[in-house]
Amino acid sequence: MQKLYDALNKQVANLAVFFVKLHHYHWFVVGRHFYGLHEKFEEFYDEANELYDEVAERLLMIGGAPLSRMEDYLKVTSLVEAKGGETSAEMIASIIGDFKILKKEFTKTLEVAGEFDDEVTIDILIGALTDFDKHIWMLSALLEK
Repeated sequence: MQKLYDALNKQVANLAVFFVKLHHYHWFVVGRHFYGLHEKFEEFYDEANELYDEVAERLLMIGGAPLSRMEDYLKVTSLVEAKGGETSAEMIASIIGDFKILKKEFTKTLEVAGEFDDEVTIDILIGALTDFDKHIWMLSALLEK
């Protein structure tokens, strides 16, 4: 079961870092697409926050203990924090990249949940993967020339 706990904790860490990064972008986005991106980044961080809480609570339900400190998140995450000073296009590209990383890692976690026949966790992960695919597609359309 520890393998599943570790896999879920990696996603807790990823979602926590993503949540903070999305807030940063929400606060600091500028340019002609400000209004739309400001709202979209808020939508993304609200969604990330809900998923972050859901994964952490699922971990508790199955006997694990979610990471809960930034120091621990930063040791485990696969994502990179916002640097500051990014253009809106760089923010979008970064978010697309993060959604792709999340998709890859949630897929790995899905496989681990399958090893333990944890259908509830599988359901949570599949729902998230569906959202990640849609976000990647829609954000990529913004960067098309």
